[in-house]
Amino acid sequence: MDHPPWEPPLDGDEAQHLFGALDRMRYTFRWKADGLDAEALAFRLPTSELSLGGLLKHLAACETFKATWDLDGSRPDAPFDEPGHGHDWAFESAPQNSPEELYGLYDGLVLRARERLAAAYAADGLGSATEMGRRWGERVSLRRLVMDLVEEYGRHTGHADLVREAIDGRVGEDPPQDWPGPPAWRERPRTLR
Repeated sequence: MDHPPWEPPLDGDEAQHLFGALDRMRYTFRWKADGLDAEALAFRLPTSELSLGGLLKHLAACETFKATWDLDGSRPDAPFDEPGHGHDWAFESAPQNSPEELYGLYDGLVLRARERLAAAYAADGLGSATEMGRRWGERVSLRRLVMDLVEEYGRHTGHADLVREAIDGRVGEDPPQDWPGPPAWRERPRTLR
């Protein structure tokens, strides 16, 4: 049976399940935010400052920070390599970006993070030490870094569920079987299966 690209393996090893769970969250979040215009991406519920555009940009920041600073201490990708361009800035500045910019930024930084995390895993496995450990003063594994991303997506995919339902009624746990996903992701599939 042919499974959609966001479906984690049914019988894989620990790394395949961990990276598969992360990719499933990425695909689900991206589907929740997909196909919206600038007005819809800026929409906020009356009780929250969160918008889908802000979440796209914030999760793009999370992807690059985890796959650079936290992983190996390298410089994050643009625009998050500039002073003051952190998580708060991502939320605040998102309305200044077009939908194409927001989707492109998010899709591109997910691809780069996938490649970097897969390379780190291939080099030293899930137990390899990360740069987070130096800052925290104790050893922090790649396994923990990836789990932090899964947790971040769990939180924000739930937020995206509520916001998207309020915009146009879109609900669901997973994308529909025929949802193609972002074009850039189709060109470069997951590394770990």
